[in-house]
Amino acid sequence: MVEIKYVGDELWDRIERAVENVKDRLKRVTGALNAAKVPYAVIGGNAVQHWVSQVDESVVRNTRDVDIILNRMELPLAIAALESVGFIFRQAAGVSIFLDGPNAKARDAVHVVFAGEKVREEYPEAVPQIDEYALMEDARTLKLEALVRMKLTSNRDKDRVHVRDMISIGMIDETWLELYSPELRERLKQLLDDPEG
Repeated sequence: MVEIKYVGDELWDRIERAVENVKDRLKRVTGALNAAKVPYAVIGGNAVQHWVSQVDESVVRNTRDVDIILNRMELPLAIAALESVGFIFRQAAGVSIFLDGPNAKARDAVHVVFAGEKVREEYPEAVPQIDEYALMEDARTLKLEALVRMKLTSNRDKDRVHVRDMISIGMIDETWLELYSPELRERLKQLLDDPEG
């Protein structure tokens, strides 16, 4: 059982700090990659925040980490750029991450996947290329269709929740089915048919 240690203003301060830490990490990462002219795209919860906030900010969910796509051949440039702002590159069990300092936890790191490669062998599709992107302020993110493709490919609970959020505010509808392969089309159809889960 978890002991309640924080209440009142201290509790709200911790919650606000957690959200601000992710935003700060995202800005530092994108700023360093932009300055070094390293191509990338923000994905995951931060990219979803960008897109859904364009339609309905009440649907925006917080996320605990930063996820990006890089081109594998440009990883050394990305390592140099991000180490210059305090990140530490680590690779273990095929997972590439940037820890936010020497005492950082892997769960709130910057997670990297590589363009044109499968994240997991069993996934039906590879990570999209990052030659086409949209801007969220000065940060690059995937275009919406490619981001949804990634969410349908991963198909974890949180990915399905993100797609359902987009369905709930009319960003995705039946017309999107024709954009995807048969396997992803079936996954999207299930979410459209059962938007409440």
